[in-house]
Amino acid sequence: MRTVAVVGASLAGLSAARSLRKQGYDGRLVVIGEELHRPYDRPPLSKEFLAGILGEAELALESADEDLAAEWLLGVRATGLDHTERAVRLADGREVRADGVVIATGAAARTLPGSEGLAGVHTLRTLDDARALRGELAEGGRLVVIGGGFIGAEVASTARALGLDVTVVEAAPTPLAGPLGEAMGAVVSGLHTDHGVRLLCGAGVKGLSGETRVDAVLLEDGRSIPADIVVVGVGARPCVEWLAGSGIALDNGVKCGADGRTSLAGVVAVGDCANWYDPRTAAHRRVEHWTGARERPDAAVATLLAGGAVEPGAPRPPYFWSDQYGVKIQFAGHAAGADSVTTVSYTHRQVLAVYRRAGHPVAVLGMNQPRLFTRWRKQIASTTS
Repeated sequence: MRTVAVVGASLAGLSAARSLRKQGYDGRLVVIGEELHRPYDRPPLSKEFLAGILGEAELALESADEDLAAEWLLGVRATGLDHTERAVRLADGREVRADGVVIATGAAARTLPGSEGLAGVHTLRTLDDARALRGELAEGGRLVVIGGGFIGAEVASTARALGLDVTVVEAAPTPLAGPLGEAMGAVVSGLHTDHGVRLLCGAGVKGLSGETRVDAVLLEDGRSIPADIVVVGVGARPCVEWLAGSGIALDNGVKCGADGRTSLAGVVAVGDCANWYDPRTAAHRRVEHWTGARERPDAAVATLLAGGAVEPGAPRPPYFWSDQYGVKIQFAGHAAGADSVTTVSYTHRQVLAVYRRAGHPVAVLGMNQPRLFTRWRKQIASTTS
């Protein structure tokens, strides 16, 4: 290959570029990013950066002396992929012709219909999002977080520590039931009420009120929750619209094999936009976590450089972490399909729970239990490989 284009300049794209060089690729390397910023770390955006503990310089993913000998095309969006011509089309009219393509365009935060143009309403996905939200939180007031997932919970935790009045509205009966199951989802989301945050579950949002700036969140049951600031944390959608008509199979993102290969030769996908096949569960899954974006590009790049001739191995079980209200939350594996959850250790805010299917451990949750969690994580990786 003489030219490889990496489309996406966040962690997954940077990891792919690094892996290309590490695996011996010495040809032309072009990295395309829609944002103007160099690659930065996203997890701190909802925590340390939002709280003012970390500055922008400390979010940088590249070291000062790192040189990948890459061409960086930042602030420009990819609009199409012409596989016949082997070209990535850009919004400014340029084309990047490449022998190999790594798709790493990530995901975008879902918005609330009708909130467009209403001041005080935020999503949190990018550095620019975090800048805007941090400025408003510094002024204090009443914050309503729509969505009780991890991003919403982290924002609520940070805002509460800053002294804001915080309410979390969650449509499901139990927050985090999807990734953690109902029982442990209830345990983790209980941190909200422990710290004076109002948690409203089973509450659908009808809309927002306010003429130019939001002043309340309207619920489907008729209640109105006063708000000076609203954060919408209702998940993310994979950024794959630009691939329409390219011939790449799309299904909740870019549909991939267990090694990141797509339906088109010479094209692999990594990160939040990639729906990889997981042989452990015999299903495709999008893994929207930092660890996956860091680790999986190695396998995808090996596949790309070998022309698909390498035998894919099983990716490591998904792992993610969250910091909420001073509690370190860690999770590895798949809760879906587990038929039992056993609490190995349970004290106030110190929990270790093991998920099993047919007696075999398939996932583990830790709250302020780093040592026990690490042991079980290793065991799950070894028993499910």
